[in-house]
Amino acid sequence: MNTTDNIVPGQGDPTPLALKMAGHISLKELFLGFLKIGLLGFGGLAPVAHHVIVEDRAWLTEQEYASLLGLGQVLPGGNIINLAVIMGDRFHGVWGSLTALAALMAMPLVILMALALLYERFAGLAIVRSAIAGSAAVAAGLVIGTAAKILWKLRLSWIALVFAALAFTAVGLLQLSLVPVIVVLAPLSVGTAYMRRRP
Repeated sequence: MNTTDNIVPGQGDPTPLALKMAGHISLKELFLGFLKIGLLGFGGLAPVAHHVIVEDRAWLTEQEYASLLGLGQVLPGGNIINLAVIMGDRFHGVWGSLTALAALMAMPLVILMALALLYERFAGLAIVRSAIAGSAAVAAGLVIGTAAKILWKLRLSWIALVFAALAFTAVGLLQLSLVPVIVVLAPLSVGTAYMRRRP
């Protein structure tokens, strides 16, 4: 696909993001991006994925990232794994999905196998148990921080904030199962957004 295909006369050159959204992210760029996410995603992939995809490489806007992450949350499987498959397909079809997924999983598998061997040998040490407890707290902080950053940048309407608060209360505070919460709140939020957009 020619990079000039999407240029409209009188509107100047397309932005870098417009070119990327039109499919101008190479398989190599896709592979290296998700390889970086997998390599740096200690304590959870979501914070690193947001940084790489939105802030570092500008493959998606905040709104697009939040939408695809929400879709990944609803679908079975890991959120970022689903995001990798969706984004890969968006830019390069099936090969893009396979490339992004392979890149995302490559380094975590290598590191996990190495750490599993080390943990089997040193699990009884007090310092190892303390390190695991500390990393769990850091991981929770990273997830909360990323969610707050996305929420702030999206500038959601008060209706959207109500549904976000309901979901947080149900899952985070009341400890309800995620699936029933999604089954109830997702159709309600989609229906509400649709009714508000109608003329």
